[in-house]
Amino acid sequence: MAFRAFYALPPENFATDTGQHTNAVHGFTSMLLTMIRQQKPTHVAVAFDLDTPTFRSEEYADYKGGRNKTPEEFHGQIDLIIKVMEAMRIPTVAVDGFEADDIIATLSTQGEAAGWDVLVVSGDRDAFQLITDKVLVLYPKKGISDIPPMDAAAVEAKYFVPPNRYPDLAALVGESADNLPGVPGVGPKTAAKWITQYGGLEGILENLDAIGGKVGDSLRQHVDSVKRNRRLNHLLRDMDLPVALEDTVLHHPDREQVEELFDTLQFNTLRKRLFDLFGEEETVDDGEGHRVPTHRSLTTAGALREWLAGVDGKAGVQVAAAPAGHLTEAVGVAIATEHKAAWVDLASADADLENALSGWLLDPAAPKVVHEYKEALKALDARGLSLAGVVDDPSISGYLIQPDRRSYDLPDLSQVHLKVTFAAADASSSGQLELGLDGDGTAAANVQSAYVALLLSRHFETLLVERKAEHLLTELELPLAKVLSRMELAGIAVSADRLDELMDDFTKAMNAAQEAAYAAIGHEVNLGSPKQLQEVLFDELGLPKTKKIKTGYTTDAASLKALLEKTGHEFLVQLMAHREASKLRQMVETLKKSVGEDGRIHTTYAQNVAATGRISSNNPNLQNIPIRTEEGRRVRGIFVVGDGYECLVAADYSQIEMRIMAHLSGDAGLIKAYADGEDLHRYVGSHVFNVAPEEVTGAMRSKVKAMSYGLAYGLTSFGLSKQLEISVDEARTLVRDYFDRFGGVRDYLRGVVDQARVDGYTTTIEGRRRYLPDLTSTDRQLRELAERVALNSPIQGSAADIIKHAMLDVAAELDRRGLKSRMLLQVHDELVVEVAPGEREAVDEILVARMGGAAALSVPLEVQLGAGNSWNDAGH
Repeated sequence: MAFRAFYALPPENFATDTGQHTNAVHGFTSMLLTMIRQQKPTHVAVAFDLDTPTFRSEEYADYKGGRNKTPEEFHGQIDLIIKVMEAMRIPTVAVDGFEADDIIATLSTQGEAAGWDVLVVSGDRDAFQLITDKVLVLYPKKGISDIPPMDAAAVEAKYFVPPNRYPDLAALVGESADNLPGVPGVGPKTAAKWITQYGGLEGILENLDAIGGKVGDSLRQHVDSVKRNRRLNHLLRDMDLPVALEDTVLHHPDREQVEELFDTLQFNTLRKRLFDLFGEEETVDDGEGHRVPTHRSLTTAGALREWLAGVDGKAGVQVAAAPAGHLTEAVGVAIATEHKAAWVDLASADADLENALSGWLLDPAAPKVVHEYKEALKALDARGLSLAGVVDDPSISGYLIQPDRRSYDLPDLSQVHLKVTFAAADASSSGQLELGLDGDGTAAANVQSAYVALLLSRHFETLLVERKAEHLLTELELPLAKVLSRMELAGIAVSADRLDELMDDFTKAMNAAQEAAYAAIGHEVNLGSPKQLQEVLFDELGLPKTKKIKTGYTTDAASLKALLEKTGHEFLVQLMAHREASKLRQMVETLKKSVGEDGRIHTTYAQNVAATGRISSNNPNLQNIPIRTEEGRRVRGIFVVGDGYECLVAADYSQIEMRIMAHLSGDAGLIKAYADGEDLHRYVGSHVFNVAPEEVTGAMRSKVKAMSYGLAYGLTSFGLSKQLEISVDEARTLVRDYFDRFGGVRDYLRGVVDQARVDGYTTTIEGRRRYLPDLTSTDRQLRELAERVALNSPIQGSAADIIKHAMLDVAAELDRRGLKSRMLLQVHDELVVEVAPGEREAVDEILVARMGGAAALSVPLEVQLGAGNSWNDAGH
C-alpha cells in the first residue's frame, strides 16, 4: 500500500523543507483515514515486510526478483509511516523471515475465530485466499482511492474459482509481482477449468496424464515450478506474533505526538482530517475507576492536622504561586491522595494554620509527589516555607523514562501516560475543569494537578525500575533540584555600568559595520533581509552562488563565511561584522532586561531539557556566552561579586570528556598520559606524528585536539578535513594513525554503537539511558544521526552526571562547615561560587576535593580554579 501511495502521488509535490519526500507517507495515512471513516473499525493493525530474507526467498532465490530498484525518493518513508502509526497508537507488526501477508493471514484467522468481521486491506492478490463469510479483502484497483471490497462472489466472478482455490490458480498461471513463472500457455480460464474439473491442484497433479494437448505437455514439463509456486503463495495462518488481537484496539491518537510529527512532515491538511475524524478525546479517569476526589478547603490548624492524620502513603502536592517581584510566592497548597483531597489557602491562613501545614511539608516521613519540585521550593521559600520527604517529581521521572520528549508539562505527561486530558493548574484560573471535580477556580485546579501528579508517580514506578533509573531520581536529580533552587534564588550580581557600556559599544560596532557595508556597494540595503541580500550578493555583485533553497540561494552564516573566504569581498566582511555585533548587542539587551529588583540575574535551570542529562539554563541562557572571544569575555565581565562577599571563584574540570573517554575505552596510552600528568594533546600528538613531545608544534596539537574530541562525536574524515582545512586524504591518514596508536579508543567507539543497536539505548557510567530507535532505521540519514548520538551520549551524559554529583557534594560540604559562601552558577563543566569574607581557602579546598572526587575513574579528575571580582576575572 505504501508503494501504491508513492506512485499515486508525485514525489516533487510532497517534500519537507529539509528535503524529505513524504508522498508515500501522506498517501498511506490519507488512505488509512478514509478506511477508518468509511469502515468504522474497532481494531486496526498494520503489517510490514522487512528487508531481511524470508523463508520464501531462501527456497527460491529469484522470488520477487526483477523488481525495479526502489526509487531514491521512497527511502525513509516506511520509517516515517511507522512513526505516524505510533503517533496514531496503531500497532505495526513485522517478523523477521516472514512477510506482511503472513502476519495479516494470521491476524485475520485469529479475528475470524473470535467471531469478528475482518477487513484485509492489501494490494497483493495472494490475500484473496483469506476471503470467507467473515473476511473481506479491500483491494485497490487504481492508486489508493479506488478500493472496492472483494468477497467470494467477486473473486469467483473475476477468476472463475472460489477464494480458497485462488492459490491453486495462481500456482498454475504464475504471479508476475512475485516473479513466479506460470505454465506456458495456461491462462486463468484454462487453470480454472482444470481446478473445477479435478477439485483443485492436488486433483490436477494426480491426473496429469489425463490432460491432453500442448497445454497438458506444458503442464507436465513444469510440475516442479507449479508445486513450488503453490508452496510459496500459501499464506501462514498460525504465526507466533508479538501482538494479540486485544492489542489492536483503535485508540484516540496521541495528540502531542501527532502534532509534533505532523509539524515535522508539514501535514497541515491531514492533521485537520485526523482530528476531525477522531474528535476530541473524552476525558477519562485513571483507568481504575478513580476520579479526582472532592476536596475540602481547610481553614483551621485543627482541621488540617485531623485531615493529615488520615493521609497514608504518598500524597500529591501542588503549590499554587503568584508573581512577587522577580520571584514567585506560594498562595496555596493542594494535597491529594487516592481517596481524598484538601486545599489550604495561604493568603487567608493564620499563623497556626501555616505552622500546621509547615510541619507536614517538612516531615521527611510523609512521602510527597511534587510536579516541578524546584519551582515549588522557590515559591514556598518566598513565604518562609520549605519541603522535605519528596520522593518523586513526574517532570523528572518522566524525563528519565523518555529523555527525548519535547515537553514534561503535567497535561502532556497525563495525556501520554494516563490518557487523561485536563487543563494545567493556574494560580489565576477560575475556568472550567474536566476531571469530575466539585467546585471550581484555583483550589479545584490545583487539587486536580496534585491528583494527576500522584497517578503519574504510581504509573512511573515500574517504568523507572525497568530502566534502572530509580537511583538517578532519588539520589541525584531530586536532591539536585533543591541545590538548583537555592542557586536560582541567589542569582548573580551584575554591574549596571558595564552593561550600559557594552550596549553602547556593540551598538556603535553594529552601526559602523552597517555604514561600511553600504559604502562597499554604494547604497543602503536591509542587512537583515535574505531577499535583499540575495539580490546584492548574486545579482548585483555576481558572487558565486551558495546552496539553492526555495527562496533562491541561502544567506546563512556558514554559507556566507565560506563565500567570504572564497572572495574576500568587503561587503561580506562588514555584513559578517554587523551580524556578530548585532548578536552580541541582543545578548546584552536580554541580560539587561533580566536584571531583578535586587540587581542580580536569576537564571532558571532545567534538568529535563537536554537528552544527555546536562543541565540547561534559560531566561536568560548563561550557557551561550562565548568564552574564547574578547567580546564574550567582556560579557562575562558584567557578572560581578555581590555586596558583602569577597570574590567569585570559578572551578572547572580540565578535559573531562577526554578523561571519560580514557576511562570508558580503557585505552592504556590515554590512561598513562593522564596518570603521569601529561599534556594529553601533546602526548597524543607525539604518538600520532612520531615525534618527541617537545617537538609537537601548536598546529599539530590543534589537529590532535580537534580529532580527539571530534571522533567522540562521530566526526568523519570529511568533517575533520573541513574543520582543519586539510585534504580528506590527510584527515583520513590522521584518523588511521590515531587509531593505530590508540586502539582502545577505536574499539570502544565501534563497540558502543554496536551495543546500542542491540540494546536500543546507550548508558552513562551512572546508568543514565538514552533511547535511540533510529539506530535500526532504514533511512540512512536518520540512522547515521543516531549513530553519532550513540557515540557522544555516554561521554556527555557521564560528564553531566559527574558535575551533578560534584554540585551535591560541594553544597553539602559548604552547609556542613556552616560557611556563608554559596554556589551561584553551573555552566557546562564549570561552577561559580560567591565567596564570603575569610572563606576563600576553605572554598578552594572544598571545590578541588569534592569536584575531584565526584567519580571514581581510572584517570584523575583535574580541577582548575580562578578567582576575581568578576566572572571573567575568575576565568583561567
